[in-house]
Amino acid sequence: MTNEDRKIVSQFALNMKACREAKGISQEKLAEYANLHRTYIGSIERAEKIPSLVSVVKISKALNISILDLINY
Repeated sequence: MTNEDRKIVSQFALNMKACREAKGISQEKLAEYANLHRTYIGSIERAEKIPSLVSVVKISKALNISILDLINY
């Protein structure tokens, strides 16, 4: 993974966490709403995992935000 790739993944993680916290939703609740595993949500927020496009869509729907809010770099 290049430095640019790491920056992109890290920014996604920060955006996702900020949106989740702004909505007052726990990682567990987000996982439930998005039909994803709670540990997966945490690993995305720590920039340990790169979510698939399907997961990005599920997360944006669960947070009731635009995908652009998550991928704004």
